Amino acid sequence: MTSMESFQSRFVEEATDNINDLENALLLLEEDPGNKELVERVFRAMHSLKGGGAMFGFDTLSDFTHHMESVYDLVREDKLQVTKDLLNVTLDSVDLMKKLLINDENGPDEASGEYRALVSRIEGFLKGAEVNAGQGPASAGTTGIAEPEKQGVSTYFIHFVPDKDIMKNGTNPLYLIDELSTLGKTQVIANTCNVPDIKEFDTSKCYISWEIFLSTSEDVNAISDVFMFVEDDCMLDIHKLSASDLLNDDRFTREIEGYRLIESEIGINSIKDFVDSLKEEDQARQSQSSKKKVTNGRDNAISSIRVSSDKIDQLMNLVSELVITQASLSLYTENSDNSELQPIAESVQKLTRQLRDNAFSISLIPLESMMTRFQRLVRDLSDELGKDIRFSAKGTETELDKTIIESLTDPLLHIFRNAIDHGIEPPEERIKKGKPGSGEIVLKAFYSGANVVIQVSDDGAGIDPARIREKAVEKQLITPDAVLNSKELLNLLFLPGFSTAKNVTDVSGRGVGMDVVKRKISSIRGEVDIESSPGEGTVITIKLPLTLSIIDGLLVRIGDSQYVIPLSVVDKIFAVEHETLAGAYNNLVVLDGEQVPFYYLREEFGLAGDPPATEEIVVVEYENVRIGLATDSVVGEYQAVLKPLGKFYKEQEIISGATILGDGSIALVLDTNKIINQFSNNNKIKEELS
Repeated sequence: MTSMESFQSRFVEEATDNINDLENALLLLEEDPGNKELVERVFRAMHSLKGGGAMFGFDTLSDFTHHMESVYDLVREDKLQVTKDLLNVTLDSVDLMKKLLINDENGPDEASGEYRALVSRIEGFLKGAEVNAGQGPASAGTTGIAEPEKQGVSTYFIHFVPDKDIMKNGTNPLYLIDELSTLGKTQVIANTCNVPDIKEFDTSKCYISWEIFLSTSEDVNAISDVFMFVEDDCMLDIHKLSASDLLNDDRFTREIEGYRLIESEIGINSIKDFVDSLKEEDQARQSQSSKKKVTNGRDNAISSIRVSSDKIDQLMNLVSELVITQASLSLYTENSDNSELQPIAESVQKLTRQLRDNAFSISLIPLESMMTRFQRLVRDLSDELGKDIRFSAKGTETELDKTIIESLTDPLLHIFRNAIDHGIEPPEERIKKGKPGSGEIVLKAFYSGANVVIQVSDDGAGIDPARIREKAVEKQLITPDAVLNSKELLNLLFLPGFSTAKNVTDVSGRGVGMDVVKRKISSIRGEVDIESSPGEGTVITIKLPLTLSIIDGLLVRIGDSQYVIPLSVVDKIFAVEHETLAGAYNNLVVLDGEQVPFYYLREEFGLAGDPPATEEIVVVEYENVRIGLATDSVVGEYQAVLKPLGKFYKEQEIISGATILGDGSIALVLDTNKIINQFSNNNKIKEELS
């Protein structure tokens, strides 16, 4: 990758964050159109995209964003109101910006229909604002509107000292000074006092610093924005000298002309003293204003860094291999007579666990990163379908493994589409039912042990069990006389091609969806469940593991094989005589004075051989019920590095993965929920569970 490609790649990452922040700010602005902070946030995001796009060769993106920036400049100055139509065109523009960012050269350009249509809509707002302001014909470049009259011109002193290696990052400081001059009138003084002798001169380094005097109607934030992409590569001081245009004062311009002859940095104090002597501003206000200083944050510790996802994946892989190696070391230590090896192995085990937990935390991403996409979906689809739907989210700070987040987006989008299309009724229908005309969809996330639970609920029409039964009989999935409770009927929705929708729509598909949702959730070791009350709404609950790569497990032995049960589901372990289990009625055994249903895994797995006289039952949690899993013996706790299963286990749902033990042998990781689901369909415990 060339240097320019590297800079462009970094810009794309930063611009993607800017566009996401822009979209989020617009959705918030729709709820609070008069919020000046949100307007400023929108404008700053656009300004950054425009400046960065021009700097790194995304010219179409930069030019297009310039149009939108002109609109929101008018909003900042209260010359244009935030309306539904303005937000619609802005959000459509955000969609185009995303396309331009992916490929500015081969994507939409100025000649494309989408580009021209949006520019036409944008210029409509600009011309409308022009007419409302009573201005004359448009004359300001490509924006199609005369430049608004600037008010409140102030004068600033900017001390700009680039790092010597700034040009190695693809930045030309002269371009920054050129952009700064677009904000107003400037006087620029180059300081050459640090330029070395010709023998030591390196053409790839920057030895010059600049002092710039700027008279502008923009505020200090707009000046800072010019240096946004180099704030870590320079020293930057910005001082407000006066709330008037000092560059129009002959006394001031004559004074700063004298500074050009000085081969050293200009002292801010001497400039302040001179400005005070001109008596252009009140002494107290000038003294307060001149202390204003903007720094690039170099004095503060860096709070975060951007790391590529590939590096995080590599880190997790290395940690996984370290866990396997540590298990081998622990096993070797147990079989060794070397007493000095034991404390070393324990220290390595402790450090490995700490490193594993730390690596996990790095790979976790808050659900908040997905919310803008869901907000936008609810907004656009509800408008398209003529429905009034509010979206809210709780617990979005909850974090999940980035791999799970990536796999979770599509299933959640389908759940939202179903809720909008089939769940929430039209306003007039809701009012007839005595409901508010506005529907509501709520996403709630929270931790539950070693899992994360995500619930998507709506207050719509709900799902009619009678309709499900009718459809299931029609598709010959059940017989007319089949006895199913409401939960079992709702679970039929997860069968391939099953749908109760009377009409096929473009929004939520053709009856192919909930089975895909379940399959995708299952692929990341998750579970999905539906609860619904006709007329009241539906709740879809997704339960997910925190991470996919390493789990704390309980190693058990059954026959000649070893298996891992996730420790997060384990409640207690009991030693029970084999005769007690063999003679148990209806697979029930008394543990701690309570009858507990159990599965005899040796029998369920079809394993031959004689069982031990004393076996151990691992009691696990399943849908708020305690279920026992009878094993030959419990070996102990084990950090299991999950490896994908080969094609021979592709259809075996009760096994979620495999792990390599310290001696190099393989242990299969059991999915206890799938075990209970599968085995309960064919034996006596089903009655006990229901």
